[in-house]
Amino acid sequence: MSSSKNKSGILEKILDWTEKAGNALPHPATLFALFALSALILSAVGHFLGWSAIHPATGEMVKPVNLLSHDGIHRILLEMVDNFTGFAPLGIVLVAMLGIGIAEQSGLIHTVIRLLVLNSPKHLLTFVLVFTGILSNVASDVGYVLLIPLAGAIFIAVGRHPIAGMAAAFAGVSGGFSANLVLGTVDPLLAGLSQEAAQILDPDYLVNPTANYYFMVASTFFIAFVGTWVTEKVVEPRLGVYHGDFEEHEHSMTKLSKLEKKGLRNALIALGIIVVITLIGLIPKDGYFRGTDGGLLSSPLITGVVAMLFITASAMGLAYGITTKAFKNDADVINGMSASMKTLATYIVLVFFAAQFVAYFKWSNLGIILAVKGANLLISTEIGMIPLMILFILLSASINMLMGSASAKWAILAPIFIPMFMIMGYSPELSQAVYRIGDSVTNVISPMMSFFALIIAFVQKYEPKAGIGTIIAAMIPYSIAFLIGWILLFVLWLVLGLPLGPDSGLYYVMPENMPN
Repeated sequence: MSSSKNKSGILEKILDWTEKAGNALPHPATLFALFALSALILSAVGHFLGWSAIHPATGEMVKPVNLLSHDGIHRILLEMVDNFTGFAPLGIVLVAMLGIGIAEQSGLIHTVIRLLVLNSPKHLLTFVLVFTGILSNVASDVGYVLLIPLAGAIFIAVGRHPIAGMAAAFAGVSGGFSANLVLGTVDPLLAGLSQEAAQILDPDYLVNPTANYYFMVASTFFIAFVGTWVTEKVVEPRLGVYHGDFEEHEHSMTKLSKLEKKGLRNALIALGIIVVITLIGLIPKDGYFRGTDGGLLSSPLITGVVAMLFITASAMGLAYGITTKAFKNDADVINGMSASMKTLATYIVLVFFAAQFVAYFKWSNLGIILAVKGANLLISTEIGMIPLMILFILLSASINMLMGSASAKWAILAPIFIPMFMIMGYSPELSQAVYRIGDSVTNVISPMMSFFALIIAFVQKYEPKAGIGTIIAAMIPYSIAFLIGWILLFVLWLVLGLPLGPDSGLYYVMPENMPN
């Protein structure tokens, strides 16, 4: 890397070795292609060796599907295009970047960065980025496509290493995925799965979306402080001084001109208009932005937040660009959108192979079999509450390296662990909280995480030779610190006997007259 590094210390040497070993691997796109090929081979091996597992939700025997068979080869060829175009993060990133491209080409984003840097206490900058990353989870995947690249630009503008800024934001967005101050789309999704699993044992049991709210609020501040400490004490000192081609940004922090201030004012007016329209659609119980059930969490503003990001970024970028004369005609606007697409060329290539790998792994049933086998191994141990919960966190963290979707993993694990823990006297809300910790801490080092390829593309803007090793070496300290810190916080929570959320305790008492 183009930075000076402190070679003293065991941790720095381990991370340097990890980076070198990781970057010695083939190009990330090639690596995903090899993963896809491995999934095909393992599907055949598992099929012929008779691997199997009982699906906890259906009770059916799950066996590997041989993708090198007649039907498997046909499916590979027929669904290759659909795997690529249907890969969820691809559309999200492309649509979001079209709007962000307008805002960036107009100069709005650079002006906002200058305003932020000029007016924010520098000693709080890291904390603000990690904390904002955690909060961005309420808006689905916006943090990945907007905050992480923005963090790199902000750090380089104040003379700090851009990868350290992106690492801090990535740690908040992905490593702190389960924490937040407000409920997001994942809360009702996981609660619904937990309730179904709990009703296997207790048909009348209800799990609310607020099941883990108190613990997640506390976790938000805790993870933000831990992420800040790791960034400033471990990651940034290791990266050292950045010597890339973007040093001119360090000297571009001039005060805003009158025209730029006017452009910002008009951009804020555009934002205000969108906010007013949004509130009009949300406040009435039958508002046009309410969900089909009249709720807020099912609102298209939540489930379709990327579309709102595109509209908002485009409107603010147009207002700013027209005011400052950055946009003189429609061609300037289209060129701005086109420029944003050019930066995603490598990402699109990565996505093609990553999408095939994820599809093959899913088709083969290997992910389900590995998850169930690991769960059964944990169940076979007879230990106390705290060690058991810690092992469950470690299991969830390990499975997260194999399967990316939080809901997909919980759909497999919940029917096993929730009834088992209920029989042992532990509440479904407790099981869900434990799972969410494990599901978050390894997000930042899991190649199965949907946006991992995008993070590589962002980092390569500043370090063209960066690869998977660069990302993992930068993020391992966060993963370790979040794992240890979150476990300690959770153990303290258990010792104090604090509720996890409104009407969500730690323990479960089985009703005396439970129906068969």
